[in-house]
Amino acid sequence: MTEEFKKRFKNFLLLDIETVAGFASYEQLPERMQKLWDKKAVSLKRGDETMSNAEYFYDRGAIYSEFGKIVCIAFGAFYWNERDEIAFKVSSFSGDDEVQLLLQFKALIEKYPADQLVLCAHNGKEFDFPFICRRMLIHCIEIPRALQISGKKPWEILHQDTMELWKFGDYKSYTSLDLLAAVFDIPGSKNEMSGDQVTKVYYEEKDLSKICRYCREDVVVLAQLYLRLHCFQTVKPENITRVE
Repeated sequence: MTEEFKKRFKNFLLLDIETVAGFASYEQLPERMQKLWDKKAVSLKRGDETMSNAEYFYDRGAIYSEFGKIVCIAFGAFYWNERDEIAFKVSSFSGDDEVQLLLQFKALIEKYPADQLVLCAHNGKEFDFPFICRRMLIHCIEIPRALQISGKKPWEILHQDTMELWKFGDYKSYTSLDLLAAVFDIPGSKNEMSGDQVTKVYYEEKDLSKICRYCREDVVVLAQLYLRLHCFQTVKPENITRVE
């Protein structure tokens, strides 16, 4: 067990990102971007006019990399502690300056061998990984090799996705991290807030530390879920270290 664990998780990083609408309101969007959001909102709402385009931007802008931004990236790694038990350490980068945040994350993952680093997230292949890459390109930041997928063969891409692992090839539906945590009886991360509140907490409550706590707890849940999906024992609460 110990050797298998050490080999699997030698260069293994679990992560989660929190994103918000790129501006505090639709009115602050540049005029050109307002027009483009209006066009996008028409297709997204599909005739549902219960919200105006401005309200819809505040509600949904965070999930589109063209209209949102990253305010926190949490990351964690497994290790084997001195008591010969599985342990986990989680930390995060955050800030209002997205460029600085992305550069910090880039520096972190470039410490690992690019051809050996495994990045894992829930729905990461659809959301976290491409969102990070797109925001890097927008800010003219060179994408780290570990995140580059262009020209690679499928077996050369080391990204892992717990939602994909759970689907077993089924593409019909989205399964949330919170639901899988409940299915596997893993303590959830939604005690303080939920994902749909991040933009409000950021702009109205101005509580970035709250968002970061939530993001780090998502990574803890992700780590426990990954272990359960591979029939490893989960990390004992006393073996989880949270670094603010």
